[in-house]
Order: sequence, then structure tokens, then C-alpha cells
Amino acid sequence: MQITPVSPDVLVEEVAQLVADRPGRVRLALDGPPPARPIVLAERVAVRLRELGRAVVVVSADDFLRPASVRLEYGREDPDEFLDGWLDVGGLRREVLDPAGPEGSGRVLPRLWDAAADRAYRDGYTQLPPDGVVVLAGALLLGRGLPFDMSVHLRMNPAALARVITDEERWTLPAYTRYSAERDPEGSADLLVLADHPDRPAVRRV
Repeated sequence: MQITPVSPDVLVEEVAQLVADRPGRVRLALDGPPPARPIVLAERVAVRLRELGRAVVVVSADDFLRPASVRLEYGREDPDEFLDGWLDVGGLRREVLDPAGPEGSGRVLPRLWDAAADRAYRDGYTQLPPDGVVVLAGALLLGRGLPFDMSVHLRMNPAALARVITDEERWTLPAYTRYSAERDPEGSADLLVLADHPDRPAVRRV
């Protein structure tokens, strides 16, 4: 096992090259808790991939949450429901991941549900070309059977996550503990990034 410290710029380049080396459409998951900044990495990777000639749609998992009446059925601070029931897995498959697959139409919806307003977005669809890329960024994405072509897990150890998570999100910590224990994101990801300090990441390779 080798741990290699890298700069954020080098990490962006490494993730982008993983995708660029793969022909056809690619569905990439960037998985990590909010303090690990998966959406920031997604936007930077998208810029680099566009420079390399690939069309990219960045999708935030926060725009594919289930309606409040469903996701908050057991209260606003239920960590088990946060892990198991908040993400609209069916909506992600239907509107993003299946259409972006090799046999899909390429017609993807970047945003589905505005959780703050608790209503659907009115976004139009985006047509991906045959070599287009979807980058899905967010937390607790792996181990759900979603059809990703490759995945990157931004790991924060429990102590580091507890230090930096906001007070409003502290109730989610048990969900991240369960996620690590039950769904093995470290073992299933194509690339594991140690992100205790997002400005000073490291890549762990076997």
C-alpha cells in the first residue's frame, strides 16, 4: 500500500486522465462528505475534461434528493434515514445514469428536485455526445448499485470529519460511520483520496 501526497491540481489532473483514457460515455462518481468538497473537485475536473475535448455535465447529488414528505418521514435528523432514504436513487438512474450509459439516449437532466423549496426544478435536458461525461458529486453514493463506470472516494477519517463538519450537520456523523462499515466505499472506489485536509490530499494506491 502506497500513500502519495499530491496537490489539488495534480489530483484534478489524475482524475481527469482516468476519464479521458476511457472511450465512449463515462459516468464518474466523486463521493465524499461535504467538507471533503466533492462538488469543487467535480467542477475542476469538468473544466480539465473540456480542455481535453470531452463534453461534461456536472450533477450534484443534492439536486436529486427525495421530497421532504418522504425523506423527513422519520424526522429531520435521523441518520439512518439520511443514509438509506434521502437520495432519490430511482430518479438518478432514470434521468441521469441510465441515459448516460452506453446504450442510453444521452439525454440527461442535470437537476431534478430543489430540496430547499421542496419542488421540482424546471431545467431542460442536456444531450450528451457519444463520448460525453457525467460527473456525479456528493455524499454516500457508493454501494447502492448505481451504474457508475468509475468512482473516486474522498475519505475523511471520523475524527477529521467531526472536527470540521458544521453544527447543523453533526447529526449525520453516525450515517458516515455506517456507510464506511457497511458499504466499503474505500474498497469499491477506483481511486481512493485521503481528504482529511482537502487542500493537502493524498492518493492511496495498492
